[in-house]
Order: sequence, then C-alpha cells, then structure tokens
Amino acid sequence: MWTSGSARPLTEGPEDNMSDKLHQRMKRSWVWNQFFVLEEYTGTDPLYVGKLHSDMDRGDGSIKYILSGEGAGIVFTIDDTTGDIHAIQRLDREERSQYTLRAQALDRRTGRPMEPESEFIIKIQDINDNEPKFLDGPYVASVPEMSPVGTSVIQVTATDADDPTYGNSARVVYSILQGQPYFSVDSRTGLIRTALMNMDREAKEYYEVIVQAKDMGGQLGGLAGTTTVNITLSDVNDNPPRFPQKHYQMSVLESAPVSSTVGRVVAKDLDEGINAEMKYSLVDGDGLDVFDINTDPNYQVGIITVRKPLSFESKKSYTLKVEGANPHLEMRFLNLGPFRDTTTVHISVEDVDEPPVFEPSFYFVEVPEDVEIGATIQIISAKDPDVTNNSIRYSIDRSSDPGRFFYVDITSGALMTARPLDREDVSWHNITVLAMELNNPSQVGSVSVTVKVLDVNDNAPEFARFYEAFVCENAKAGQLIQTVSAIDRDDPQEGQHFYYSLAPEAANNPNFTLRDNQDNTAWILTRRSGFRQHEQNIFYLPILISDNGRPVLSSTGTLTVHVCSCDEGGMVMSCNAEAYVLPVSLSRGALIAILACIFVLLVLVLLILSMRRQRKQPYIIDEEENIHENIVRYDDEGGGEEDTEAFDIAAMWNPREAQLVVKNRQDMLPEIESLSRYVPQACIMDNNVHNYVLAKLYEADMDLWAPPFDSLQTYMFEGNGSVAESLSSLQSVTTDSDQSYDYLTDWGPRFKKLAEMYGATDSSGALW
Repeated sequence: MWTSGSARPLTEGPEDNMSDKLHQRMKRSWVWNQFFVLEEYTGTDPLYVGKLHSDMDRGDGSIKYILSGEGAGIVFTIDDTTGDIHAIQRLDREERSQYTLRAQALDRRTGRPMEPESEFIIKIQDINDNEPKFLDGPYVASVPEMSPVGTSVIQVTATDADDPTYGNSARVVYSILQGQPYFSVDSRTGLIRTALMNMDREAKEYYEVIVQAKDMGGQLGGLAGTTTVNITLSDVNDNPPRFPQKHYQMSVLESAPVSSTVGRVVAKDLDEGINAEMKYSLVDGDGLDVFDINTDPNYQVGIITVRKPLSFESKKSYTLKVEGANPHLEMRFLNLGPFRDTTTVHISVEDVDEPPVFEPSFYFVEVPEDVEIGATIQIISAKDPDVTNNSIRYSIDRSSDPGRFFYVDITSGALMTARPLDREDVSWHNITVLAMELNNPSQVGSVSVTVKVLDVNDNAPEFARFYEAFVCENAKAGQLIQTVSAIDRDDPQEGQHFYYSLAPEAANNPNFTLRDNQDNTAWILTRRSGFRQHEQNIFYLPILISDNGRPVLSSTGTLTVHVCSCDEGGMVMSCNAEAYVLPVSLSRGALIAILACIFVLLVLVLLILSMRRQRKQPYIIDEEENIHENIVRYDDEGGGEEDTEAFDIAAMWNPREAQLVVKNRQDMLPEIESLSRYVPQACIMDNNVHNYVLAKLYEADMDLWAPPFDSLQTYMFEGNGSVAESLSSLQSVTTDSDQSYDYLTDWGPRFKKLAEMYGATDSSGALW
C-alpha cells in the first residue's frame, strides 16, 4: 500500500503476483492524495513537496521509486530510496497552476513492479505576487465642454493575474492620483465621470488623468498599477461670433466685371468646427442691388462681390451693413447669445477711363437693295461715359465687312452705303462699328449692326433650264409638246407668280400656240399639223415671261422645237436633217484661200491690240530705269484748288454744275475723262460731299482701264490759296540764295543729276 506524507488511504484492492499465467487479482497498496506547494519559493535548497512510501518497503533499500509525468526530472525530483519529492525550480501559479505525475515502485534487484503505477497531482498555491494591470491603456476619451457634474467619460479596467478564488489577491480598487478636482472614478467599476461644472474648452482643452488600481481590496501591502487617461473637452456652440472691426473701408474700380471680388469681412468665433461656421448676409444699405456677399466655407469669411455694373459717374460710393451669424445653434446656450453680429462696410467707386458706350447696344437696320451709293441708312451714336466726355471717332471693323459695302462718317457716325447692295448675293450683313476716344485711342468700344437687305424687284424671270422640244411630222393640231416653267431670283412677300405669252413678234405664230396654266407653268401646243422635216426641221419660239412685282419685269426665252420623224405610236425615230453637201464647184484651193484670209485677219487683230497697249505704256514705270531718276522726273503735283486739269473742283462745292461744264483732262486718254459725268443723277443732286466722293471711288474701282492718277484720290484741298497751303518741299524756299546746295558736288557722280537740278557748281566754277 502507498502512503503519501500524512495522507490517508483512499482506496484498497487485492494484490496479485502480476503473472498473466496465474490470472490472480493483486491487492492495491496505493494511498493516493494531492500535494500542495507554495509558488515563488526563493530558498536555495530544493523545496520539499511530499513523500511517497509503499507498505512493501522494509527500509532495506530493496524498493526503487520512479517518478514520471509533467515536470518529472526537470521541475520535480524524487529520492528513489526514500520516496521524498522536491521542487528544484521556482514555481509560478500564473504560468502553471498544477502538475500531473505518475509514481511507480520497482524491485531494485529484479526491476519487477512492486506496486501498480498510479497518478497524483501537485497543485501550486497562490500568493499575491502580481499587481493589477491596465491592458488597454493608455486611454483616450472626450467629453463635451460645459457638461453637468457626473457625466460619464470612460470606463477603465485593470486585470490581476492572481487567483481570484483564493484570498484578496485579485480584488482591485480604483482611485485617481492626478486629475482632481475635474474628474472622479468609481472605486469598484473604474468609471470616470466629470466632477466639476462649467469646464470651458476655450479655457483648457486637454486633461491628463492618472488612475490607480490596487489589489488586496486596497489594503496596506497590496500591489498597485496605474494608467493614463487623456481627456479632451469637445466643442459646443457656447460662444457668439463677433466682428473685430465695426467699420470696413473698401474701394473698387468702376470697370470691375460682375462677380469680381471687392473685399472680405470676417467675424471671429472662439468655437471650432461646425459650431464656428458662419453665414454672412447684407441686411441694410444703399447697395443691396449692386453688391452681393458669399461665405467661404473653408475660411469662414464673407466675400463681397459686384452684382451689377458700376458707374463712377452715376454713384461714387455705397454703404452696406453686413451680418455674420451661426447657422447651428444649441438651445441650452441661447442665453449666452445673440449668436450674430453686424458691421458697416463703406465702398468707394474709383473712376477709370472707360471706352465709349453705344446707345443702343445693338442696331438692326432694314434697307432696300436699290439704295443709292452714299445714302445714310443709320446714325450710330456713342458717347464717352467719363466725366471728361472726350470726342468720339467712328470706324468700321473691316474684318466684319470684307466686301467694303459700308462706310461710316468719322465724326457723325452716319452709316452709309459704299457699294451697291444685292439681296440675291448677300441678304444679311453683320458689321461691327468701332468708336474710339480722340484723346485716348486705346479706349475703343464696339457695337454690332445687323443690316437686312430688303428685296426689290430687280431680276426678271427666266426659264428654269434650257428647253428643247420635239414635234413629230404626224403631230395633230392642239397636241402638247412641252411644259415650261420659270424662276426668279427675287423673293416678293406675296410669293412668285409668272405670266406666260408668246413674244409680240410671235403673237400670230401659225405653227405653235401657248397656254398659261396660272400655276407658274405654261403649255406649248401645236397649232397645225403637217410638219415636214425636209421643209423646216427647227423652229425657234420666243416666249415672254413676266412677274408680279413692282415694277413688272419680263424676259424672253426661246424654245427650240425640232421636227422629227416618229412611228405610229409617236416614238421619235430621227430628228436629223439631210446632210448638207458642198457644191462640187468649190475646189480645195478655194478652201485654202479662205483659211489664209482668216489667218491674216487674226494677225491684224493681234497687231492692233499690241499697238494700243504700247500707247498706254508711258503711265507704267519702267522697271529697268533707276528708281531715283523716276523720283526726280516726277514733277506733277496736285495743285489743290488751283488744279483744274483733273476735274472741276467746283463740282464738289456745287454738284449741279458738274454736268454743265466738263473739262477734259489733257494727260489721259479720251476714254478715261473726268468721272464726274458718270456719276448717277440721284447721287449728283445730293449735297453731301461724302456721297459724291464715295460714288467716284466706286466708279474708279470698277473701271479696270483707268490709271491710278493721284488727282483721282484727292479728298482734301492743299496748295496755294488753300487753308493748308502748299505741302510740297519743292517750293519750301523762295529763292536759290536762301540755301546753298554746293555740298551736293562732294557726294560723287551718283548725285550729279540732283546737283544739276539745284544749280550746284564744281570747284572750277563751271556747272557740273
């Protein structure tokens, strides 16, 4: 029987001789019990655990004790003679609370088991050797500012590794070492609460609280652990916004575009985040319809912008009352308000040199296409909006009028036609008129002028295509041979309607007749039968086409009718006449003579054309001549009012006299005489000198044979007797003695011609 220390036997059983052959049950001699040993033994000698003993042990050393299982030989050892068990290593219950071992008694001589092998347990008894620990620390928490006392913040938890079922080693109590009087902690649960009222984030935002956890119920000798809790006061809307300035002074240029920024205002709010959001608005002032204010969501500032165009001349300053308010309010803090504030903004409008402004800002003009050249179709008006009110000069943006159909008077802004208008070519003109300040050419305004060319009945109707009809030799009277229609480039408001009839010379045509269908078409019918191809194979029928315009216009179109041979069904078989045979008497020599005469005539025509071109050659500069000599030889100067060779200047003062006296120019061919007589009567009778000049310019441009004489491009007057007097450098001095040109002789042979003109002499006194 086994014994263990002072333990009592738990079970007994019969003991056998362990022989399989005998099959006898043996009596168990184990006395089984648990062993207990304290942890954290710090002695130098092995710690005695207990003693195993068998009843068969006579104390003579014949029994050998063997220990196996968990920690056998490493943590625990057994004396094989006495059965004493010792712990040879330091034990820690928190690492392992018990060990399961097996014991066996053997005959030392034979090795035969004296007792059956059996298990036993060694339990480690706990001591308070572990302090409480905050496994989740340090902690971070937040609580709204101004929270009531007792508001929960966070719960902390400490863990003790000691045995909670044995004594008070694992009983933990919480307390605050740092953070009073702002916060408190529940000693049993570890819940942290606010302990002070009206904690203000704007005064102090961050708090560091140190919490202690102590075991043994907080008694003396207990172990303790600490953790840190970082508490932040979160913001609430408890501070109203305030403008640091009660008056703002701003300025803006009157040319500032709409939506441009004038300035910024800002209201300070000690809160943050959503509680510091601001909404700015204009609540009063004389510029509520001129300016606007927007809130910048990133910086919470109010941006004042231009809402309507400004004018220094109309109003020089504005006053605005701006309000800044919190859009997000908390009801429990309304007593700290009001959560809004106002400030005054004075805005001065600065003057700038603005370009001319047109009134109105857009022009729409309707003009008939038969308007005379130089007729005024619209007065364009612009003014300088500045106080100085500078003079305006008008012009046309030529990129908008590449055909140069229009001209604008530089001072009056009268828009006139410079070329004939044709609706059928260009029905709409979109031109841009420019207005420039006389004293500041950089200031240019513009306006769009849309000109609609109205239709005038100036195009006669004509056949829609070339018509060619065929009539059979067996055709009967009244048979339809062709349907004709017409087109007209005009576009009358009441629509197109054409009238058809035979031309007067064919009114009594015995062969064909015409029927007007009253639907802009006409039928051509045969008047007789019995057409014969050998008698006449082609007929030409003139047809008169008239429109319904005012005035009525008409044209004559010719219908070509071929006489053809047809079958009985009316299908054309042949329309060719018999071939023409040359007379036998016309020999080959006669044909050659005819061709030779034709060739001679062609040569004569080419010779005449060549001689005519040579007669006009003096007006063309010879490219082989020296350009300097050309300049010297040019001694023809416009004489202004004294020049009567080009045209009678009196016609520009009194256009009615232009047709009474016409002087021929002596330095031009007869076919390019003064263009005054070609000006239409309606234009001559207009007293506006611009109309006369424009008409002459147009006719000069249209005449491809007229040489570019300077006198034709004279628009103002200069010369002796004029206000500007002579602008020529050749008459700038009165006598040769006023200035000496002897230095020209020192310039070399290249200036010999110039020296001769000015009478320069060489050193010998002779004329060079």
